Amino acid sequence: GGFLITPLLFFIGIPPAIAVATGANQVVASSVSGVLGHVKRRSVDFRMGTVLLVGGLIGSALGVAVFNLLQRLGQVELVVQISYVVMLGVVGSMMLIESLNALRRTRRGTRAVRRPHGWIHALPFKVKFRTSGLYLSVIPPLIVGLLVGVLSAMMGVGGGFIMVPAMIYLLGMPTKVVIGTSLFQITFVTAFTTLMHAISYNTVDVMLAVLLIVGGVTGAQIGAYLGARLRAEQLRILLALVVLAVCVKLAMDLFLRPENMFTLTPGIV
Repeated sequence: GGFLITPLLFFIGIPPAIAVATGANQVVASSVSGVLGHVKRRSVDFRMGTVLLVGGLIGSALGVAVFNLLQRLGQVELVVQISYVVMLGVVGSMMLIESLNALRRTRRGTRAVRRPHGWIHALPFKVKFRTSGLYLSVIPPLIVGLLVGVLSAMMGVGGGFIMVPAMIYLLGMPTKVVIGTSLFQITFVTAFTTLMHAISYNTVDVMLAVLLIVGGVTGAQIGAYLGARLRAEQLRILLALVVLAVCVKLAMDLFLRPENMFTLTPGIV
């Protein structure tokens, strides 16, 4: 839901700068709750999480700087909306295709085979990540963390929808430690992003953040109830359709003529 909160806030009239900065608060709250549970189950690779976090903090600082520049130029709303249209369109389409393929595999009784990876292991600066059972370069995790940090700052998302597939298919991490490790990184990166936005332009609405957190906690319980009664493939298809619907709505808002037109005339008070 992290990448749906911000565009949904757009729809109810929240300015983009406030939507991005405040939406990150809800991601922080949900990530803290999730990572504590994974720490108890010892499914967090803290060494890998730290490498991802270093890249994420650098990316977050860069993203906030670009966001502030766009805000001074008066182009932040356009850039954020276009970015969401592209991102949601790509992610939603990939999710839908993957979910339909998974549904077909389930019906046929076959399993997906993870593709082997080779070039990652040829990179320098290798480190042992004992919890994940990996020995690989720190360069790919740094780049993944950097990308997630930029996305968090520019779009108010946690970046898990990019980080989790990258950790599984690019880095080759075991699935059982991927979620907890990604939440560890997301918690600190989104908290840092929120702080930077608050310091730079005071764009964090505390009351809105509290309402989002309360709603998120309530929605999580409803989601857990529904999730236990639906198949994973069906859930992913539903989510993909929701993502694509939000993408279409944002695209229409960019191209359709607004209902309330106005002009600014210099010299008139």
